Amino acid sequence: MKRQGTLANFFQPSNKRPRYEKENKTIVWKSISRNNLDVRFASIFNPVCSRLYFVKLEDELEYLAGRLARVKVFDKYHNIPRKHAAYGDDGVKYTYSGVTVSAKPWTDTLLLIKSEVERLTASSYNFVLVNRYADGNDRMGFHKDDEKELDLSVPIASLSLGAPRDFVFKYQDPKAGIRNETIVLETGTLLLMEKETNNYWYHGIPKRKKCTEPRLNLTFRRIVNQ
Repeated sequence: MKRQGTLANFFQPSNKRPRYEKENKTIVWKSISRNNLDVRFASIFNPVCSRLYFVKLEDELEYLAGRLARVKVFDKYHNIPRKHAAYGDDGVKYTYSGVTVSAKPWTDTLLLIKSEVERLTASSYNFVLVNRYADGNDRMGFHKDDEKELDLSVPIASLSLGAPRDFVFKYQDPKAGIRNETIVLETGTLLLMEKETNNYWYHGIPKRKKCTEPRLNLTFRRIVNQ
């Protein structure tokens, strides 16, 4: 059921940008660069803005179901331990873990967020994969974003909205003695992964029993082999 009313009051009729997010806000980026791990992250939306985007997306998003809500691991299909949805430009498809999904048309809120992500990254994105974690029991297993259709010249941009969760990087060779890297992704945080990262590192979101609130993650990608 769609929520009605007050959210529309937070958007300016002239340009649809939220009134509560300053256009000239200074973004402070933090970076991690070691052993071919190349990431940077920053808070791009304040808590009020993040909350309103979260609520709007809860209204708008339609999640995948049936076989599209499963992944293939070692020739067996398993239910994905979270909800997910795919949106993007007309005709864009994305294949991962043995499943190919076609992008639904962008929603108004996704377009607003995409515009800000593109402005901050000076990159163009034509696809977003949205994952919804109901609470700390929902998780993301360790994996690499190394699908062949990704444009490697464009960083993968991952935006978090909602409950904070640990984002863990694990080096591909456990015998190398290279320590994990954990970043706590607070609401409104945008994380950028450059191409070398996915050549050498796995990343995932482990269970966290103490987390009782939902989280949305929006991972923007540039798909090229259409």
